[in-house]
Amino acid sequence: MKKILVLLLFLISSTKIFAQNEIGPDGDKLIIAFLLIVIVVLVFLLLNRSEKKGKTKKPFFQFRRIQVNLEKNRIYYPDVLTLTVKNTGNVDLDIDKPLLIFDNFWLKRKFKIKGFENRTLFPLFLEKGNTHSLEIEINSFYFHDKRLKRYPKVRIIISDVKGRRLGSKSVFLRKTLFKF
Repeated sequence: MKKILVLLLFLISSTKIFAQNEIGPDGDKLIIAFLLIVIVVLVFLLLNRSEKKGKTKKPFFQFRRIQVNLEKNRIYYPDVLTLTVKNTGNVDLDIDKPLLIFDNFWLKRKFKIKGFENRTLFPLFLEKGNTHSLEIEINSFYFHDKRLKRYPKVRIIISDVKGRRLGSKSVFLRKTLFKF
């Protein structure tokens, strides 16, 4: 089918257009030529679409959106944070390792979450409409550094494999005088 389309385009382009001695522009011939080009492009696009019926179709506009939810098991000084990521876009996503940030007003400590119990989970392939949840134990970070107990805020940043930031969420672990 593509060979016929290429042959047809070659035959149309090889015809000679004779110049005439007219004063004004020839608008009707320009309109016909433009319409022929548009029709050929539309036929080519439709043929390409029809050949890919067995494969999954990509949407014309790709929206990469996720909904991030970060919940704690207690109001103050929680032990476990539950991270829930839902793909609300119209394409499948490859999610990279989440970045967990303990935040004090001026100081920040950043950790990449690779997995749990010596199993690596990330990069994670999340299909459209699917949800993934992960429980993060904060005490393991406190064992790593005791000063992290003084950090009142935890933020998590989710990005895809290519480095584009998809979403973030933050929670307060303890009471503070100022909300920052």
